[in-house]
Parts: sequence; structure tokens; C-alpha cells
Amino acid sequence: MTTTAFYPVLMSADVGAAADFYREALGFTTTYDSDWYVSLRLGAFELGLVAHDHPTVPEGYRALPQGVIVNLEVGDVDAVHARLVELGIDPILPLRDEDFGQRHVIVAAPDGVLLDVITPTEPTSEFAPAYA
Repeated sequence: MTTTAFYPVLMSADVGAAADFYREALGFTTTYDSDWYVSLRLGAFELGLVAHDHPTVPEGYRALPQGVIVNLEVGDVDAVHARLVELGIDPILPLRDEDFGQRHVIVAAPDGVLLDVITPTEPTSEFAPAYA
């Protein structure tokens, strides 16, 4: 099998507003834009947004995301945090360091998605063995 891409597509009640969030807050650029589907890119990474009620989404699966956390690993979480706050996006989990090897902040993205912005850090000796 030859693979050319693998990326998440999040269902949205307002594709345009969701796309604006990812573009403005994180710097994604648009590679495809319609009223029911937007494809975004950030470096080598892709994210799709689809209208949850579009006919291409099978009946019975047209619900908005629930229980979804999207991780975005960055070189400087403090800088991204500052940008989010500047845009008026309040964290729902404040910027903090974790013993398991992360400095991160979580914000509520559109449609019930949680966005966890992470910079890896050195884990404590308790968590270090868990890393391959």
C-alpha cells in the first residue's frame, strides 16, 4: 500500500468559523475551501473540517465531536499560549508542566473539540521508563 496522507477530519456545525479558528489561532493555511468542507495545512500537517450534516457523512454518524482532544506539539508552547490569550481564547486547562514530560495548555476549539498545545519536556524519573 502506498500512503500519500493520513489526517483527521473533524465534523463541524460551522465549517467557516472552525476554519477561521485554526487559521487565526494557529496559522493554518487553506488548501481547499467550500461551504461544507475545508482542508487546512500547517507545515507538513493537515486538518479537514466537514459539515456534520453533509450527505457524505453517513446517516447515524452526523453528530458533532464529543470527547475529542487534538494534540498540537510545538517548539514553544509559551509563545502559542500568549497568542491564544491575545486573541481572547481563554485556557480551560492553564499552562502547566506535567511530570510525564509535557508543558501544555488546553483550550476549547470549535464544535466541542479540545485543543491541547504541547511542548515536550524531560519526564521525571517515574515516567522516563514509559518512553520507548
